[in-house]
Amino acid sequence: MTVQELPGAAAYRPTPPPAWKPITDPAPLLPDPEPYRVLGTDAVADVDPELLLRLHAELVRGRRYNAQATALTKQGRLAVYPSSTGQEACEIAAALVLEERDWLFPSYRDTLAAVARGLDPVEALTLLRGDRHTGYDPREHRIAPLCTPLATQLPHAVGLAHAARLKGDDVVALAMVGDGGTSEGDFHEALNFAAVWKAPVVFFVQNNGFAISVPLAKQTAAPSLAHKAVGYGMPGRLVDGNDAAAVHQVLSEAVARARRGEGPTLVEAVTYRMEAHTNADDATRYRVDSEVEAWKAHDPVRLLERELTGRGLLDDEGIARAKEAAERMAAALRDRMNADPELAPMDLFTHVYAEQTGQLREQAAALRAELDAEQDHHEHDAEAGR
Repeated sequence: MTVQELPGAAAYRPTPPPAWKPITDPAPLLPDPEPYRVLGTDAVADVDPELLLRLHAELVRGRRYNAQATALTKQGRLAVYPSSTGQEACEIAAALVLEERDWLFPSYRDTLAAVARGLDPVEALTLLRGDRHTGYDPREHRIAPLCTPLATQLPHAVGLAHAARLKGDDVVALAMVGDGGTSEGDFHEALNFAAVWKAPVVFFVQNNGFAISVPLAKQTAAPSLAHKAVGYGMPGRLVDGNDAAAVHQVLSEAVARARRGEGPTLVEAVTYRMEAHTNADDATRYRVDSEVEAWKAHDPVRLLERELTGRGLLDDEGIARAKEAAERMAAALRDRMNADPELAPMDLFTHVYAEQTGQLREQAAALRAELDAEQDHHEHDAEAGR
């Protein structure tokens, strides 16, 4: 007997329990139709001048960091460097909105965000130099390893944030990804789990227009990437990614919301990659110079300097001081990167397992014996030459 054949079947109208009912009003989750801005608007009057000056100093330092790292690739000191020139406002704001106890989950282009959070500039480049696995201790700095595979850091951020919430720790994870990464399955899985669990995580998409050579229009037909948030049940925010004050405000609000236990937020920052994807890329094959020139008029450093000088908060002397500090940083980075690293062969076995296997112990002992024998040989030669 089917349901239709049961007595009273015509009147049977099952009502799903509340747990089955989706959110029916998407309006509170929808982003604004245009990217949110602060600089050049009335909203800038509410921003702490000290914050604006700090953002400026960090932007100038970040611009110089990108230039120096790019130069190091040409000198053979770095294997590759994905520059974030033009995106410095996103990078700096992402670092400054977090508390010390929070976690940053960067992508491969986010070395500048890691440095702004306090990571040694050389350690931030070590992975790209090919010396060590990551170059720094993630737990010490609360910065996950710089991630080359697209979007794989996003589920990790959700897992850490969810675990922190279960433990009662007041921790927020901020996960950075490019527009290309939003086309990966990890992006969708991470947002779905985060929304269902109300995990304290902020997803920060830097939409710089291209996934290497693929423009955004060939990746998605959505009105914006921020609109994708609605499908997962979280708010989407759209912000001008070259407006440092706006990015800082929007991310601060998203972090505060996550910390209050209200769940994740997807923030899309509309910005532009001024340089090639990496030093191995020829950007002239897929975009024209006039497009780049148009975006230079919306340069994040220029925008902030114009605001600060217009309000009398920054003068030529202040700009010069910021540039001098950036030059000192670049000189120190250049000197340290030009020194050949001192490699420790036994480090090959240090970070493979928490407890070494018998096979690893055997291999480590064999290498130690070879190194000791080589040292004895050198010492014998030195004695014979006296």
